[in-house]
This record gives sequence, C-alpha cells and structure tokens, in this order.
Amino acid sequence: MLQRLGNWYKEISHELLSKVSWPTWEELQGSTTVVLITSLIISIIIFAIDSLFNYGLQFIYGG
Repeated sequence: MLQRLGNWYKEISHELLSKVSWPTWEELQGSTTVVLITSLIISIIIFAIDSLFNYGLQFIYGG
C-alpha cells in the first residue's frame, strides 16, 4: 500500500514538473487582467438590466 502511494506521488510530481506547461508571470498577469475586466463588464451589464427591470416594474405597479 505504501509503495503504491509512493509511486503515485512520484508520478504526480513528474507530471506536474515535466508535462504541465505553466504560464509565465506575464501571461498570468494578462489572463488575470482579462478576467477582471470581463467580470466588471458583465457585472455592469447585469446591473443595467436589473435597474431597467426595476424601473419597468415600478412603472407598471405604480410604486
């Protein structure tokens, strides 16, 4: 059992160190920037739609 666990750990370590392509620091920063900007844009769009529906319902129900 311990030998199987040791082999599994060695295989995982080998795969993470030699087979996985890790992004560079610049690529990571660029991807993070894209995610943040996209999240901000989507949240603004959702806020606008929610405000529009709120205004419409207040108009309909006279609130």
